[in-house]
Formats: sequence, structure tokens, C-alpha cells
Amino acid sequence: MEPKIAYTGYTPITQEKVMELPTQSKKLFIGIPKETSFQENRVALTPESVAVLVNNGHKVVIETKAGENSSFTDRDYSEAGAQILYDIAEVYQADIIIKVAPLSLEEVKMTKYNQTVFSALHLPTLETEYLNHLIEKKVTAIAYEYIKDEYGRFPIVRAISEIAGSAAILIGAEYLSNTNNGQGILLGGIAGVPPARVVILGGGAVGEYATRTALGLGAEVRVFDNSIYKLMRLQNNVNARVYTSIINPALLSSELSKADLVVGAIHSELGRTPIIVTEEMVSHMKPGSVIVDVSIDQGGCFETSKITNHKNPTFRMFDVIHYCVPNIASRVSKTASSALSHVLIPILHRAQKHANFDQFMLNNIGMRNGIYLYKGHVTNLYLSQRFDLKYTNLELLITSAM
Repeated sequence: MEPKIAYTGYTPITQEKVMELPTQSKKLFIGIPKETSFQENRVALTPESVAVLVNNGHKVVIETKAGENSSFTDRDYSEAGAQILYDIAEVYQADIIIKVAPLSLEEVKMTKYNQTVFSALHLPTLETEYLNHLIEKKVTAIAYEYIKDEYGRFPIVRAISEIAGSAAILIGAEYLSNTNNGQGILLGGIAGVPPARVVILGGGAVGEYATRTALGLGAEVRVFDNSIYKLMRLQNNVNARVYTSIINPALLSSELSKADLVVGAIHSELGRTPIIVTEEMVSHMKPGSVIVDVSIDQGGCFETSKITNHKNPTFRMFDVIHYCVPNIASRVSKTASSALSHVLIPILHRAQKHANFDQFMLNNIGMRNGIYLYKGHVTNLYLSQRFDLKYTNLELLITSAM
């Protein structure tokens, strides 16, 4: 007798299983030209950073001797997987160009249509002709100064500011010595001999790291800034009760007359740095005292400042030594190149996870903040107003392009 099978009213149904497909990585084609700007010694990516990119399947080409001034050889880059090119025009065939300084007009002419360019912007030296060439080529241009991280901070500005702040104190210490016709003062003093008095103008990243370095060398430090928040943050970050004050002209003039070293670290969000120290204030400073104007990149915060260079870095006015070299970070090019690379590599790594660069920007607010030209459209309001160019909202452009 056959066994009976109870009917339960349930009929098994075979269902399809939805498989999650991995997002196809976008392989990047990156070109690194040799820097041609005067006394620019840095390189945009170090060999270690190039190795990370190549190991992730990206193609990197670099102009021969691009890393030479930062103590990186062609062999270092070749072993990292980069292709060494001897013709700069071939480098500019890459989809993405990564530089340190802005492109020269000759380099702008070598860019190809719809290329993406990472570089500094350098507002004080920017010219209409430069922008017009990029607009004609429908280039997407990204400025290091404006790139933000996920916390809303400016990581590249911060990194370079740390270097500039620390270097400014070391530079000032050099020029206080007799070998550089200074007063012959040791910055930190010794037992029984008081240390040098250092005045720092600005409580931002440059000012903070200048303060750290000066305190570390044993100097007596005074910091001036009109932002109480910045002064509070600086004291908290350096973990010391540093003398701080808002910028009161009478008090500042008194402190300057007693200072051995003054560091200008005033930063402007847009345009030129305001002049904080007048010519009359400088005239009352001690003979042989030193001014290091880090703000010279944006015009300088001393009325007596004028641009110098690494070959002839100083001049004297009222017998006060002025050091007004833009791009202080180029003095320590290997460290500065590494700092820049460490910020760029995570950005490029995230970009490869998207189907194209537009999608990456759509999902990265901080990167969008750095874009001042998008496929030939001016997307930075300040630039459009300054150079009388048509402004286009970046958000609308990206949305319409998707």
C-alpha cells in the first residue's frame, strides 16, 4: 500500500537571488610635468604615491627629472611603475594633470580638451589670459587652496601652513645670527641670558606652528589676531599660556619696538592680505631685528614688504632685515612634496570608485569646493567678478551633465 502524503497547501516557489555587482573602478591616466616656475622645487606626487596608484591599476607618466629638486630620481619613479617621458607635450596627453604651481601660459596651450588639472591657483598673480585659455580648452581646473576634506577643513592649505610656520621661525633664527649680519642673538637664550622676543601676527595654522616652533626653541612669544576664537584655539593647541592680544595698533607698535623677530602670518580668504604693520611701526623696530612675512604670497601684511626670492631672500629697510620669499615650503621640497602627496592620494583613490570624474564630484562636496573651472565654465564667483567673466553655478552644471 502506497504511503499517503499530507497536502499542506504550500507549493515551494523558486526565486531568483539578486546578486550585488561590484562597482567598476575607473582607471585614471595621470600626467606629472616638471615644475617650471621660478625656484619651485617641489613635485606633485612622490614615488611612494605613484606606486600606490600604479598598484591600483592606474597609468602614471612623469616628465624626466620632475622630482630631481626634491631628491627623487627618474629611477625612483620608474621602479614605482611610472613611465618616464622626455617630451613634455606627451605628458599633457594624460587625462589628469597634477602640478604644484599653476600652469605657465606655454603649458596651458599644451592642455587638451576636457582635461582635468590639479594645481595651486595663486590669486595675486592670476591673469585673464590664463583663465581664457583654460576656458577655450573646456578644462576642469581644481585649486589646492579651496579643496576641503570631510570635516570642512582645507587639508592642503593646512599642511603647507604647518611647514611655512615652522620654517619661518627657523629662518628668523638664522638671520638673527652674526653670520647673516643680524644682532647675534640665540633665539632661545641660555641660563642667565634672556631669550629672543618673537611677535607673531595671525593665529591660524601658520601662526600656530610658528608659535609651537618658537616655544620649542625657548623664545618668548606674543601672538596677535583679531579673532578671539583663533587665539583661544591656538593656546589650547600649543598647550601653553602664550601672551595673546587682539590687533590694537598702539599695543602692537609697542611690542614691535621690543621684538627681535616678527612673523607675518595673516591670511585672507579672498584677495590681498590686509596691511597690519605700517612703515612707521617698522621704523621704530630695533636695528638688526628680523621680519619674516609669510603673507607675501597674498601681498604681505607689512607696508615695507616687497617680494624677494630664494637666491636673494632679504633686504634692509630702517635697518630691519626683511625676508619676503613666497613659497617658503619650497625650501624643504621633499617634506612639502610628501605632504601634498598624502592629501592627493586618498582623493584619487576615492575617484576611481566612480564611473567617471563627474560622479565623483557629485558625491564629494569638498572636491566641488576646489573647482573654479568646470569644462570651461567659471564656477568661482570671486573669479567671475574680478575678471568680469560669466559665472555658472557648479551644482546645476553637474546635475545637467549626469
